[in-house]
Amino acid sequence: MKLLHIDSSILGDNSASRQLSHSVVQAWKGAEPAAVVTYRDLASDAISHFSAATLVAAGTTADLRNAAQQHEAELSASTLAEFLAADAVVIAAPMYNFTIPTQLKAWIDRIAVAGQTFRYTEAGPEGLCGNKKVVVVSTSGGMHVGQPTGVAHEEYLKVMLGFMGITDIEFVRAHGLAYGDDVRSKAMSDAQAQISEQLFAAA
Repeated sequence: MKLLHIDSSILGDNSASRQLSHSVVQAWKGAEPAAVVTYRDLASDAISHFSAATLVAAGTTADLRNAAQQHEAELSASTLAEFLAADAVVIAAPMYNFTIPTQLKAWIDRIAVAGQTFRYTEAGPEGLCGNKKVVVVSTSGGMHVGQPTGVAHEEYLKVMLGFMGITDIEFVRAHGLAYGDDVRSKAMSDAQAQISEQLFAAA
């Protein structure tokens, strides 16, 4: 089993989402010792944002690309290949200003590729990645689940992953992290308990 681990927080060792996503991966490896993990840190090794240069590089044949275009094309290809090869994905998704980090959005823009992760048919769009399982580590300073303020965070991820055919999605949440030490401590403790006791209980 190939597991892709994505971190996106800019907070380094102070990041709650990083702490929890690493716990998820360790628990997953405990449940499936043969799992091969690929790690991508979108903060320390950021993927450039989808741009006109990306489109030009994609539309230029390999022998005619300049160095910058070659880099863009290789970045898109390697990011997509890494995602397609994964049987499962752990995505650390802290909330920044009511949405996901811009670094995570840049990654999503590289893997949402027509003909690869989804396609359009006469009946409408069809996701091509329905065989993947995703665990999303969702962290935020406030409480936004089920609220309008959460639409561009967890709901966006559900829509985007669903568009690619992924419906096996599980959330590990630690919210209210800015509500004081007691609330933060309980949120992190509850999330860790979910990871260790529930997430792979049937594995």
